Amino acid sequence: MQKHLLYVVLTLVSLSITQAQKPKTPSSSEIYESIQKLNFLGSVLYVAAHPDDENTRLISYMSNHIKARTAYLSLTRGDGGQNLIGPELRELLGVIRTQELLAARRVDGGEQLFTRANDFGYSKHPDETLEIWDKDKVLSDVVLAIRQFKPDIIINRFDHRTPGRTHGHHTTSAMLSMEAFDLANNKTAYPEQLDRTSPWEPKRLFYNTSWWRYGSKEAFDKVDKTNMITFDIGTYYPLKGMSNNELAALASSQHLCQGFGRLSQRGSQTEYIEFLKGAPLDNNENIFSGINTTWSRIEGGKAIGTILYNIEENFNFKNPSAHIPALLEAYKLLQKTDNTHWKTLKTKELKVIIEMCAGLYLEASASTNWATAGDVVDVSLEVLNRSETPIKLLSIANISDINMSKNINLENNTSYTFKEVLKIDDNATPTTPYWLDKKGTLGMYRVDDNTLIGKPESPRRYTVDFNLLIENTPITFTKPVIQRFSKPDKGELYRPFEIIPEASVKIKENVIIFENNHQQDITVIVKAGRDNLEGDIEICHPEDWNIYPKKQKVSIAHKGEEQTLIFTVFPPMNQSEGLISPIVHVGDKDYSKELIEIDYEHIPFQTVVLPSESKVVRLDIKKYGENIGYIQGAGDVVPESLQQIGYNVRSITPDEIDAETLSRFDAIVIGIRAYNTLDNLQFKQQQLFDFVANGGNMIVQYNTSYRLKTDNLSPYNLKLSRDRVTDENAEVRFLAPNHDVLNFPNKITQKDFEGWTQERGLYFPDEWGSEFSPILSMNDKGETPKNGSLLVAKHGKGHYIYTGLSFFREFPAGVSGAYRLFANMLSLGKDDIRESLKLED
Repeated sequence: MQKHLLYVVLTLVSLSITQAQKPKTPSSSEIYESIQKLNFLGSVLYVAAHPDDENTRLISYMSNHIKARTAYLSLTRGDGGQNLIGPELRELLGVIRTQELLAARRVDGGEQLFTRANDFGYSKHPDETLEIWDKDKVLSDVVLAIRQFKPDIIINRFDHRTPGRTHGHHTTSAMLSMEAFDLANNKTAYPEQLDRTSPWEPKRLFYNTSWWRYGSKEAFDKVDKTNMITFDIGTYYPLKGMSNNELAALASSQHLCQGFGRLSQRGSQTEYIEFLKGAPLDNNENIFSGINTTWSRIEGGKAIGTILYNIEENFNFKNPSAHIPALLEAYKLLQKTDNTHWKTLKTKELKVIIEMCAGLYLEASASTNWATAGDVVDVSLEVLNRSETPIKLLSIANISDINMSKNINLENNTSYTFKEVLKIDDNATPTTPYWLDKKGTLGMYRVDDNTLIGKPESPRRYTVDFNLLIENTPITFTKPVIQRFSKPDKGELYRPFEIIPEASVKIKENVIIFENNHQQDITVIVKAGRDNLEGDIEICHPEDWNIYPKKQKVSIAHKGEEQTLIFTVFPPMNQSEGLISPIVHVGDKDYSKELIEIDYEHIPFQTVVLPSESKVVRLDIKKYGENIGYIQGAGDVVPESLQQIGYNVRSITPDEIDAETLSRFDAIVIGIRAYNTLDNLQFKQQQLFDFVANGGNMIVQYNTSYRLKTDNLSPYNLKLSRDRVTDENAEVRFLAPNHDVLNFPNKITQKDFEGWTQERGLYFPDEWGSEFSPILSMNDKGETPKNGSLLVAKHGKGHYIYTGLSFFREFPAGVSGAYRLFANMLSLGKDDIRESLKLED
């Protein structure tokens, strides 16, 4: 797994102790800012479609300048995007992007919400989006988010009035937000939700507009702005030592897998939001005009506010613990209010502030980061009061369902540690993202537990309650069980505590390609979740395939260890494909899921449990040329895929490119977005073109015109566009049916374009020199033909090929036709072989 280090300013993390993140040790200025936010009773919900759609400048401004409770509702988890930092795609990419969103919110101070909508890939129109999403369910989830979060203000990232001008998911997010705004307070709309929440009427709805909505800054200057509110989002925060835009840049830069790392900005900058519906504005300066955001908003709140406003006005930066008696008085008054919503939210905030003021350190660290059902795990508990405030540890509860009485007076700066045992439930199910627990559809995740809908991640299963008496006021602080450990080269580290299966199993390759009917050995790995794992394993397979042996014994002595087994797969004589899945039998239990670990340094360690299955493909394929040089771009599995069909593939870096190195290869393949991500590749273009002129083939996969690092992409004129075909079943027409790329050594037919996944291709050129032959034509419904998906040009003795076809998606899915077409591209120019074959005939 690739590692990427992101230096995050620790003072920017949010108040909560996030799973597997280092516990909060706040400064006095951070405590003071928390009190400021405590004293603002207003909320903002920002709505868009994907991770990285959110305007972190505006979210940060609302949270840190206005002090409003602010959340971002992302309709999807971004599964349909690309991954610039590793090989994970689809569901696993969605897990990464979910965590990157949470990392961004820890920086900008917001919260994170979701719906069940699945990002199925690029969509050109809301009509297409809503054909694949279940509109009623997604709308229901947006209504639920509004009812649960109870925003006063909703801000849409996109314009509901411009379908077809941007990603269909984008416009759909705004359209559903507009509908949900009117439905959230209607008791007849989704009445089943009212068992766990209540109707809510937001005050106003806005659209976060900008000059790009109107095409240019000049056009925007002429727009009537009387219906807009402006903010200077470049405001400087002395308590943080940085501006709002610097903070926002750090938040946006958490989206590393999408390449959103960016420079920070300083200075004044204007942000615009356009009023759409709701209560009319009293003026164009305050979005909360007419909304009571003080403590008097709730019954009994005036007395609470009197205490807390005084603390804010006279905050003791040298000794925040001096405010604990007053904070406790406000806490007790708050418990008497009948407003459940604000009582719940502000009680949570108050407890965190009291904890910070007292310098409390409360931790439950397990001896391991994972266990299985029925396990017994040692847990180290630490309790520390770093103030003169009288605090007593009454008991520790919720660990093995035992309330362990302590009755210990916590002396200032004295650490109290305890060793306890956590008994894992016998029926505990493995930890995995809840939205992946059951198989969903192309457009929707399946979530059977309605209480989980909208949550950013699965709640922690095992927590510990520290029951304290602070100045004679009982307060309970709940902490998740984590693992704290160290590595000599890393220092102190934290991981979440997870439940894993007693046995997990995976086939090493997700797709296994058979270029002929020769048998292949496959590697199956079984991992033990407990000591002394004994059982046997077999592999389910299609009827026309055979696997030997039928079963093998599994015997693993220690938990965490793996056993590798080799099975031989015999393909059928003719082209065929299907799924194979391993099953481990342990006693009367069967295990057929894979344990996947995602480990990047900018997000918490993740474990995902998914069904273990691999696709087997018996290809009817011929190929020529042996040695392929691959220049990796944004990350894909194309090299491994080419190796599976018998090519010798060697990865090379731009620094290695010279005439001698290139002479060893029959073809050079450029990975996706290489000309967007590799700075020095532009300086090697002439050597690559010379390689082609001397008889080699050069295949360039898709790039984007945005941030393209060279204008010299091809030896001939070639201009990229945003043309793409998102319908994976779109008709493919042959513009050059007699061209070698469609005929040698494999005859390409319409059948080769069946079974493609997610899309046909993306970012096709729309302008090219006469030297190029366009090979294919395709288009989405209602659009003009797009002819730039596969362009071939003879250059000297070799061939330069540019393709926007999404081979990087089709190869991992085992799409037969994609392999056959790519083999033809690599075989271009092998005329001597072709002539010899004719002579043999």
